[in-house]
Amino acid sequence: MHPGFQKLLRFSLILDSVNEKTGRLLAWLTLGMVLVTFATVLLRYLFNLGSIAVQESVTYMHALVFMLGAAYAMKNQAHVRVDIFYRTFSVRHKAFVDLSGNLLFLMPVCIFIFYISFDYVQLAWKIKETSLETGGLPFTYLLKTVIPAMAVLLFLQALADSINALIAIIVGNTTTQQVR
Repeated sequence: MHPGFQKLLRFSLILDSVNEKTGRLLAWLTLGMVLVTFATVLLRYLFNLGSIAVQESVTYMHALVFMLGAAYAMKNQAHVRVDIFYRTFSVRHKAFVDLSGNLLFLMPVCIFIFYISFDYVQLAWKIKETSLETGGLPFTYLLKTVIPAMAVLLFLQALADSINALIAIIVGNTTTQQVR
C-alpha cells in the first residue's frame, strides 16, 4: 500500500480511537444515569425526599450520552439507515455514497452547528449560566458546551469515515478494515 494511504489510515485510526474512548466513557455514564434515576425514585416514593439538582443531573447525563455518543454511534454504524439501495451496492459504491454524504451534508452541518452555537455557549460562560430552577445545578454553561463539542466529535468521525471511504474508492473493491 502507498505510504500516503498508510499515514491517512493511521490518522483515521487516531480519530476513531477518540470517539471509541468517548463512547466507552459514556457507557459508564449510562450506568451512572440508571443508578441515579433508581435512587431518585426510591428516595421520592419511599422517603418522600426529592432534589431538583439530582433530577437535573439525570438530564445532564442524558444529554451527554446522546450528544457526545452520536459520533461513537456513527463510528459503529449504529445510526438508523434506510438502506433499500445501499445494501446492494458494491463496497466502492457504498464508499462513494458515504464520502458524498459526509462532505455534502454531515460536515457542513457540523460546521454550522459549531458556528451557530459558539455565541450561545460563549454568553452562557460569560454569565456563568445556572439552572432556572431553585436548587438546580449551577452548571448550565457546561451543559451548553456539549453542543459544539458534539459538532467537533461528529466532524472528526466524518473526517475519519471520509478518509476510509476515499481509500476504499481508490484501492478498489475492498473494505477499509481489510486495508488497515
